[in-house]
Amino acid sequence: MTVLGEVLIGARTPATGPFHHVEVADAAATTRYRVLRRETFVERQGLFADDLDWRDDDPRTVVLVARDTGGEVVGGVRLGPAEPGADVGWWVGGRLVVRPGAGAAGVGSALVRAACAHAEGAGALRFDATVQAANERLFRGLGWRSVRPVTVAGHDHVLMRWPIGRIAALADATKRRLGALLAGLSPGGPGFVGDDGAPVPGSDLVAACDAIVPAMVERDPEWAGWCSVLVNLNDLAAMGATPVGVLDAVGARDASFAHRVLSGLRGAAEAYGVPVLGGHTQFGVPASLSVTALGRTEHPVPGGGGKPGHRITLTADLGGRWRPGYAGRQWDSTTSRSPQELRAMLAAVGAARPAAAKDVSMAGVVGTLGMLAEASGCGAVLDVAAVPRPDGAGVGDWLTCFPGFAMLTADRPGAAPLPAGPAVGAECGELVAGRGVGLRWPDGETTEAITSAVTGMGTA
Repeated sequence: MTVLGEVLIGARTPATGPFHHVEVADAAATTRYRVLRRETFVERQGLFADDLDWRDDDPRTVVLVARDTGGEVVGGVRLGPAEPGADVGWWVGGRLVVRPGAGAAGVGSALVRAACAHAEGAGALRFDATVQAANERLFRGLGWRSVRPVTVAGHDHVLMRWPIGRIAALADATKRRLGALLAGLSPGGPGFVGDDGAPVPGSDLVAACDAIVPAMVERDPEWAGWCSVLVNLNDLAAMGATPVGVLDAVGARDASFAHRVLSGLRGAAEAYGVPVLGGHTQFGVPASLSVTALGRTEHPVPGGGGKPGHRITLTADLGGRWRPGYAGRQWDSTTSRSPQELRAMLAAVGAARPAAAKDVSMAGVVGTLGMLAEASGCGAVLDVAAVPRPDGAGVGDWLTCFPGFAMLTADRPGAAPLPAGPAVGAECGELVAGRGVGLRWPDGETTEAITSAVTGMGTA
């Protein structure tokens, strides 16, 4: 029987000397690690006739080894993607072994901690292991959670999971305080509370306003100027509104710096074919930038119009690359697109008019889906392997970055896709009763990504 994610550790033995450090194994260390594995799992424990499998030949598999103060390999563990083929952010650890006399608990604990850190650093959002039942307590003491009993080679084991809080931490940092902060303001009005833009009462206007983080303005003023237009037009697009113009407010230490910010803003406005209607500029102050955008639609699409049973679709522009200096955090597809392509993407939600739509914000794909579900009064499940993503982006980064142009929509099963020009769309989940967001994996397992309301602003 083959069980994914086996982490097997031999009997604990007294330590004869401290280990020095844990490192990624070179070829010689990997060979020594495999010798230790065979001695433990084949010769001494009799768990396997041969403990090698396809993971040992997978170039993505990483071996970590512990060395003692003399440089000798005294233990090791392997980890890597759970399945052959595309890495969907699901990793497993396995074949943890410690040399007899090296102190299994101490060396093993260090290897497990290093494996967890390495998996998270590689972008994994799920990290599993099957552990011999006798060692469940050790792993729980290291912060692992027990999932269910399993059997490996006729022996009792426990499937365990390392809690990776990357998505929840991002949602908490970017959105969690909004509900309490905005209590009593009801931005957006009835039916649109917490939406990307706000319908202007008594008109067909929709207004949106976004600011750029001051550190980004200071660090990369041209890109900040471009993004100030991009994020506001995306907000309008998510509500199905056609943009009619933007206004800017710029703070800068001098005219030269303001020129750099405004050159990026002007470039984006020209690329999208949207006029800059006016604004305000002030010198001799710390860097700051905010933009207000106005659009028109007779029928705004709400972010909270979904209901349980609606299918979730992500429509995203997968062209481009990571913005230099923002790898893993900001995907830049828009600066390489033609005005026609940019306008086609902006018009997509208005043309399809789904039940609900939100553009993916700094809360990432999962955090934004959580906001859509929260506003709709329900929860959501995301099929991780079905999410469209660029070849140059790992799942962990893609689900937590700002993706340039990406729209999450909810609608009845079989609804027409967004006609978003160069963007790619795919159904990748559904709205469900409850709250929060779960991640569904290729083996059918669902893990918790967000367990509560994202903003606390409630149902729209």
